[in-house]
Amino acid sequence: MKNWPDNRIQKLFNIDVPLIQAPMAGVDSVELAAEVSNAGGLGSLACTLFSVTQLKDEFKKLRSLTAGPVNLNFFCHENPENTETLQEKWKKHLSKYYIQLGIDPNASYSATTRAPFNEEYCSVVEELKPEVVSFHFGLPAADLVKRLRQAGCKIISSATTVAEARWLEARGCDAIIAQGFEAGGHRGSFLTDDMAAQVGTMALVPQTVDAVKIPVIAAGGITDARGIAASFFLGACGAQLGTAYLFCPEAKVSKLYLQGLQQTTDDQTVLTNVYSGKPARGIRNRFIEQEGPISEMAPPFPFASPAVNPLRKKSEELGLTDFVQMWSGQSAALGQSLPAYELTKKLAQDTLELLGNK
Repeated sequence: MKNWPDNRIQKLFNIDVPLIQAPMAGVDSVELAAEVSNAGGLGSLACTLFSVTQLKDEFKKLRSLTAGPVNLNFFCHENPENTETLQEKWKKHLSKYYIQLGIDPNASYSATTRAPFNEEYCSVVEELKPEVVSFHFGLPAADLVKRLRQAGCKIISSATTVAEARWLEARGCDAIIAQGFEAGGHRGSFLTDDMAAQVGTMALVPQTVDAVKIPVIAAGGITDARGIAASFFLGACGAQLGTAYLFCPEAKVSKLYLQGLQQTTDDQTVLTNVYSGKPARGIRNRFIEQEGPISEMAPPFPFASPAVNPLRKKSEELGLTDFVQMWSGQSAALGQSLPAYELTKKLAQDTLELLGNK
């Protein structure tokens, strides 16, 4: 811990190395989170797709695999009402793809979507008492934040602008994740929907550091030790990595998805809303090219997903990436195929050497 130029994140989370594995709904796992925590970092588990029962079961598994601090992540979006007509129009619009893939366009599909953090989730988290709780799209209601703090949880959330970072600090966050434009997956934006004005990691991190008093964690396009070291030079005291951990065997990444990550280049990812209704960075494929990247027809988050899910599933079965959702940051080409424990240790050691410490 003492060899790092700034150890506030280690002290805050009681971890040995200032590396956070990003929560990634649907593709992270308890095994991935546990191995990162066992290596001295902060392992994270995305919970937005879990029911309360699933959350309890997954957390029990996680605790059985690591004694280290862990992070449970939730979304804070508000589900819009009266989306049925938009969803039906979206499904009808996508019916041509259903027919092409041999799917009955009139068949019913699961309407399961990402659930926002609520009273029920909060009660469970109070019971489970994870060391860290992180949020995307802002923060939940103030009373829920207060309850988490009283349960002993450290609270962090993503900011994509300095204004969002200040907003989070004013509402009680213990640290800020400064999510640069390069990041894979969903943008954490909540005070703006102007994607054209989103800020890159190199510009966002130092300005956020100057704007807030709490620790800043850099995220977005950080895949190797060079990016982590650069984060410290920019004033961050930790780094969050997502795409880097998708190459680990513990990640629940399909063969097609992994091949996409291994083959993608710096200019092959785009922000798209066609999978969920919110902008998220992923690898270009047929679906994104033909329907996006940004579609005005896509229902608001998270209601674009149900009609797309059958296409994703069938595309996988046919061995085609045409409709496969492949979230990725812009630096996937720097990924290393190593077990999560080994990767975390290597990233930490390589970063310390770059920083002049061993």
